[in-house]
Amino acid sequence: MLLSQEYVARMAENVARIREEINQAAREAGRYPDDILLCAACKTRTVEEVRASADLPIDVFGENHVQELVEKYDAGAYGDKLAHFIGHLQTNKVNKVVGRAALIQSVDSVRLLDKIDHAAQAAGVKQQILVEVNIGGEASKSGVVGEKELWDLLDQATARDHVELRGLMAIPPADATESQTRAFFSDMRELLNHAREQYGVGLTILSMGMSGDFIAAIKEGATIVRIGTAIYGARDYSK
Repeated sequence: MLLSQEYVARMAENVARIREEINQAAREAGRYPDDILLCAACKTRTVEEVRASADLPIDVFGENHVQELVEKYDAGAYGDKLAHFIGHLQTNKVNKVVGRAALIQSVDSVRLLDKIDHAAQAAGVKQQILVEVNIGGEASKSGVVGEKELWDLLDQATARDHVELRGLMAIPPADATESQTRAFFSDMRELLNHAREQYGVGLTILSMGMSGDFIAAIKEGATIVRIGTAIYGARDYSK
C-alpha cells in the first residue's frame, strides 16, 4: 500500500507534538525526558505504516497480536528499532514471540512464565519481561490481581534462569475518572518501588499511559508510554 505524503507528514507532526508533551510532563515532574521511552502501539497498522513511522523519533514499537509482530518483524518494518509485545500472550504462541520481542510486557501467570523461560532456553536468549498488573481488578482484563498474586509471580519470575524481570505494566480502567486514573498510576509507582526494594535495582521499567492519559502517567513515574491513535490516527478494525 502506497502511503500518501499527507499521512506521513501528519504522523511526523503527531510524533513531534507527543515528544514535546512528554518532555514538558517530565520537566514538570522533575524528571529527565530521556528516561521515558515512546512506544508506538501499532496494532492494526500495516507494514508500510510502521516502516514509515520507524524513521520518526519513536523509541520502540508495541504489538498486541503475535501474527502482526511476526509479519512486521520478518519484513524489517521496525528498521533498527526494537519491538515489544504488549498484548495478551497465549502460551501456544510464545515460541513466535521469544527472539522477536525485546520485551514481553504482559506476563500474568506462572504458566506463561514457564513457557517463556523454556522458549528462551531453547533459543539461547534471556527474555526480558514485565509483569502485568490488573490494577483496577477488572474481570475483562488480564494481569495479576492483588498484591499476593503479584508477589507470588514476581518470586517465580526472579527464580527463572532464562527470564529477566525488568518491572511492571498496567492499563487502568477505561471508565475511570481523571483523578481515579492518576491514583491507579500512583499505586503502580508504589508497587514498583516495593518490588525494587525486594528484588533489586534492575526493576526500572514502569509501562503505563496511553494516548489519552500518558501525561498523567509520566507525572506518576511511567518510564514507557504506549501511544497508538495519537500517532497513527483512529484504528480501522475492518483490516
